[in-house]
Amino acid sequence: MHSEAIGQVLRQAAEAGKVAGVAATVATDAGVVFEGGYGVRELGQNAPMTPDTVVWIASMTKAITSAAAMQLVEQGRLSLDAPAAEVLPELAQVQVLEGWNEASEPQLRAPRRPITLRHLLTHTAGFGYDIWNNDLVRYQELHGIPNVISCANLALTTPLLFDPGERWDYGINIDFAGKMVEATSGQQLGEYLRQHLFEPLGMSSTSFKLSPAQRERLASMHARQDDGSLAVYPFEVPQDPEFEMGGGGLYGTVQDYVRFTQMILHGGTFNGNQVLKPETVALMSGNQIGDIDCVELETAMPPFSHNANFFPGVSQKWGLSWLINTETTPQGRSAGSLAWAGLANCFYWIDPVKRVTGVFATQIIPFFDQQAIDLFRQFESAVYQSLKEDVTQGEVVA
Repeated sequence: MHSEAIGQVLRQAAEAGKVAGVAATVATDAGVVFEGGYGVRELGQNAPMTPDTVVWIASMTKAITSAAAMQLVEQGRLSLDAPAAEVLPELAQVQVLEGWNEASEPQLRAPRRPITLRHLLTHTAGFGYDIWNNDLVRYQELHGIPNVISCANLALTTPLLFDPGERWDYGINIDFAGKMVEATSGQQLGEYLRQHLFEPLGMSSTSFKLSPAQRERLASMHARQDDGSLAVYPFEVPQDPEFEMGGGGLYGTVQDYVRFTQMILHGGTFNGNQVLKPETVALMSGNQIGDIDCVELETAMPPFSHNANFFPGVSQKWGLSWLINTETTPQGRSAGSLAWAGLANCFYWIDPVKRVTGVFATQIIPFFDQQAIDLFRQFESAVYQSLKEDVTQGEVVA
């Protein structure tokens, strides 16, 4: 792979100040074929961004938590389609928010069907995030409910926005999936993940709680200013949380995360260890929402997210638990690829057709920052161009 061209795209963006720092890695069936870090971990400081720099991976946590849940499904200890309240009784109490009356009081009713683990893993349970829903902002303010990043159990007491199974809306679903893993395994989520995923895959720098060694390599968060510049933004996920946030609490590195994505690319096996069955990975990788489509995330909190839509005008599906593009992308990503992101503009994709996976990390808010998403797309385009050149050269040599 022509790593010079890929690295040049990232280096130029860091040198131009479009990002403070960026780390990225690419793997094919041959293993890791590119890794690099460019810029700095924190503006105004000298520590360079490197492939082993620790970042908040945010919602890239979701696929890992989902893999843990699917391990328990394989063992028959969890069911995709039984009522999730059989494992988490609090889910039996959740109601649907139908609207607001003239006195500005929320109008609630019981859901028409029980929530299942499949609903949770596909974001069709009815839960949302306040960051993309004004009704939830209003409800949380009314009831004194904090944002989920507080890692307070009270944050998980928001109502459903629709009946389970009726549409797709991105939300706190995977936090409940993480709690189902805990209730079933008898372990805290982080300990379960360490024992059953991180150690087998060799992901030694990924955890909810930062160790002193991780802190030494930690990148700072940055916020995009109105003039386009970046400023350091103090941020840290609670280190003594009420619950470990399976939907977005992990810190890690691009080096670690590509070990996870390679495991998916290889049908559940990596580092000499099988952590999922091939048929489980195939199930997770297929459309699990039928005729429902994923929709654009419309911001309710502009400082933390822009409107987000990876493939405007293209039908987008969801597996267990990642976005699936139904058409080949302009960058070259095959139809049927798997992908998602983290709030601080971290992104990954897994292309099972062209057998390539990439991981890209910055630490910038708001989500879907234009300069960050443009850079990610340029990075991805450079990866596919390099793959194409490898094939062409291979044909010439033959």
